[in-house]
Amino acid sequence: MVELNRELFEKIVKVAQSRGFVFNSSSIYGGLRSSYDYGPLGSILKKNISEEWWKSLSSNPDINIYPIDTSIIQSSQVWKASGHLSEFSDPLVECKKCNTRLRSDMLNDLSCDCDFPEFTEPKNFNLMFSTNIGPTENEDSKVYLRPETAQGIFINFENVQRTMRAKLPFGIANIGKSFRNEITPGQFIFRTREFEQMEIEFFCKTEDSSKWFEYWKEKRMQWYHSLGISKDYLRFREHNESELAHYAKQTVDIEFLYPWGWGELEGIADRGKYDIEAHQNASGKDLTYFDTEDNLKIVPNVIEPAAGLTRTVFALLCASYKEDNVNNETRNFFSFNFNLAPVQIGILPLSKKDNLIKLANEINNMLLGKYRTEIDVTQSIGKRYRRQDEIGTPFCITVDFDSLEDGKVTIRDRDNMQQQRVSIDKLLKFFDKD
Repeated sequence: MVELNRELFEKIVKVAQSRGFVFNSSSIYGGLRSSYDYGPLGSILKKNISEEWWKSLSSNPDINIYPIDTSIIQSSQVWKASGHLSEFSDPLVECKKCNTRLRSDMLNDLSCDCDFPEFTEPKNFNLMFSTNIGPTENEDSKVYLRPETAQGIFINFENVQRTMRAKLPFGIANIGKSFRNEITPGQFIFRTREFEQMEIEFFCKTEDSSKWFEYWKEKRMQWYHSLGISKDYLRFREHNESELAHYAKQTVDIEFLYPWGWGELEGIADRGKYDIEAHQNASGKDLTYFDTEDNLKIVPNVIEPAAGLTRTVFALLCASYKEDNVNNETRNFFSFNFNLAPVQIGILPLSKKDNLIKLANEINNMLLGKYRTEIDVTQSIGKRYRRQDEIGTPFCITVDFDSLEDGKVTIRDRDNMQQQRVSIDKLLKFFDKD
């Protein structure tokens, strides 16, 4: 395993940007700090991760999870009721000399450029982005970009429960973008002002909340293992009382060993009845659940596993990055699982001769409906192998002149570089096992 360190961080960022995983946003205008665009490979990788997340929920026989896709802009009353207008803030300090703004709880790690900085007293800085709707700007037109996808689920609890005739326990899942006006964004795509979340709000009876909290801890950790992330990179960290969010009774983070150390990948929180009761009180809408077993109305307890999709992309890049030595040269590659790799099979005709290109296209057409493929014809075969390694392609098919005679191609394994000849008509069967 390659040791995580600053040098590794820089290598991963370089490959991610040079190979089409992540680009600096607005780069032709000099870029915008802490904003990133996901290129072709990054977009596919992110999509594959989110699909695996939903597949793990929708194929679970133990529970019912219902998908939802909620609005980014919601009524300001939502954020007033949830406590975000009053509570969702970080402590801010400012250097009186250079006006650099920093989070006061991170002063041990961060500093400004002054030789002898002089900081103001900490003050709370609300992290929500505000904007206005309609043709005029006034207090009534002020709205906010959501800082989390969770509240969209809570305000739709009754809608989903009623239309789906859902019975406790059940969950509602949402994937989408959230926005936080971070004081000190950084560390590539780890902390950005615009990011994507994969959140579950799981509704259960209060007396069952401890059981479900432990259930989700185990399930979520298993899911990261299923992505191919080693246990060496993952751990649980319990929040102490002073750092609990205003809504949380208990929170455990799943942390990943990033190049700079341990950082949050997902939070699993027992939110109690806080959100449902807050919106019920603020809206006047009855958000209780009728328990047919006990013949009474109850407010359900909520367990929330909230994962960062963009952070998971970065964690997977870090955990999958490998280096070895081949003929006294360093070979680097991403060891993505076959189901996650943006390109699963690279097809490499040995030359640009028409008959080899034609056969490569025929093989591509045969595989394309089932697998993510790419025909690569530029540069020497060795350099093409290295490029496919660098983008994490698990297998390469080399189409050579013998293929025209014996109907076989050479399949190269990314991880061990071993090669074997396989009949073209057996290719679908060969890849079905992965």
